[in-house]
Amino acid sequence: MIVVDSNILAYLYMEGAHTGAAEALLERDEDWAAPVLWRSELRNILTGYLRRGYLTLEEAGNIQSEAEDLMSGAEYEVDSRSVLDLVYKSDCSAYDCEYIALAMRLGTKLITLDSGLLRAFPDVAVKLTSGP
Repeated sequence: MIVVDSNILAYLYMEGAHTGAAEALLERDEDWAAPVLWRSELRNILTGYLRRGYLTLEEAGNIQSEAEDLMSGAEYEVDSRSVLDLVYKSDCSAYDCEYIALAMRLGTKLITLDSGLLRAFPDVAVKLTSGP
C-alpha cells in the first residue's frame, strides 16, 4: 500500500508529462490510499482545467468518478493532532500534512512531486518516478 496525493491521481487521468509515471506506479502497486481530502483537491484541479477550457464538464465528471472508483475503500480520515504536529514541524500546509500523517499512520510512503513535502519529510515522502 502507498499513499498518493491528489496530483498523482490527476496525472493518472489527465494526459501530461507525468501520466506515464503515474500509470507505471499503478502497475507496480495498485493498492493506493489517500485522506478523504483528495476528493476536494481533485475537484479543484479539475475546476482549473474546466475553466481554462482544457476539459468539458462531462470529461471532468468522468475523471472524478473514475478516481472515486479507484479510491473506493481506500479513503481515510486523518487525526487533526497528527496533522497539526506535522504543520508545526514544517512549512507545509495542513492540507499537505494530511497525506504525510496518513502515510505515517499506515506505515507506508507518500508518493508525490510536491517539493515542499519531499524536502520536509524525506523519510515518508517519495518522488514519483517512472522507474521500477
